Amino acid sequence: MSGYIKHFDLFLYDEGFVLQLPVKENPNVVPDFQPQNKLFQVLKESEHWGKMLEVDTVGALNEQISKGNIKDIILVAEALQEKKIAEQPLKKFIMIAGPSSSGKTSFSHRLSIQLRANGLKPRTIGVDDYFVDREFTPRDEKGDYDFERLEAIDVEQFNKDMISLSNGEKVLMPTYNFITGKREYKGRVMELGLDDILVIEGIHGINDRLSYALPQESKFKIYISALTQLNVDEHNRIPTTDGRLIRRMVRDARTRGISAVETINRWQSVRNGEESYIFPFQEAADVMFNSALIYELSVLKQYAEPLLFGIPREAPEYVEANRLLKFLDYFLGVGTEDIPNNSLVREFVGGSCFNV
Repeated sequence: MSGYIKHFDLFLYDEGFVLQLPVKENPNVVPDFQPQNKLFQVLKESEHWGKMLEVDTVGALNEQISKGNIKDIILVAEALQEKKIAEQPLKKFIMIAGPSSSGKTSFSHRLSIQLRANGLKPRTIGVDDYFVDREFTPRDEKGDYDFERLEAIDVEQFNKDMISLSNGEKVLMPTYNFITGKREYKGRVMELGLDDILVIEGIHGINDRLSYALPQESKFKIYISALTQLNVDEHNRIPTTDGRLIRRMVRDARTRGISAVETINRWQSVRNGEESYIFPFQEAADVMFNSALIYELSVLKQYAEPLLFGIPREAPEYVEANRLLKFLDYFLGVGTEDIPNNSLVREFVGGSCFNV
């Protein structure tokens, strides 16, 4: 075609090839290739797990469900995750970050249990409790509140409190009221002992600008994301963002009264925030943890389909809802009766033993 030029580069990487394409902001220039070694290794490990379970495609998963083997699949998948959680090294401040609907809260609780099993005393802090009051929240280009930006956090107060805690001082801890849009202090006082470890969870956890006052040697940074290891078939992968969108839709409808229409409508803004404020820092993590469970979309299907079917044809979000319904149609449904109550999936479908 006249006037049409393809721009791409092909790089040799780890005994394979990577196709490098331009970004949409500059479609005529191929950026330099930046290897993402930690992400690559996590995906490679997840692929190995899928092969070990003999569930590397949706068809193979459906076959196991049809044979009545799903309980064993669930138990082994959960055991593999628990093993990875137990392997995390220890420092005074454990910083946990990741994109939306990665299961950060459940992961933090499960990590805390492992720390207690090692004779330590974990104390959990949610960075969201340090949101600035709503009127000071930055806005995006559409004029909507942009909760994904670091400027939505009171970074100065966060660092002041963390330093005070590390010095053994008592600190009055905040709680953010998402209804009123105000940070509140309700008498919750924290003081760290010698065996106490702070588990800090929030989307900016591995960005050193959040915790600039804390010494690097005192921090252990964990990046968590739902990196779906399942393929539709031998040639087509399942986008990890679809899994997270479905997780978020189910959770928000259940716990926050947010409709599927609202979740879909806001998803691009969430994704933009992740591209700007989360993904650029993922390789700075000490370790990466994959929170995706090989069976979870068969479970989420039961909850997501009624929400998606409820979106009217005239709604702008109907096209995306219809695409997700066709995607979920690949999966046989699975109930929740065999899912442990500490599973990350429980954070989204309910029934968790944690306060999530």
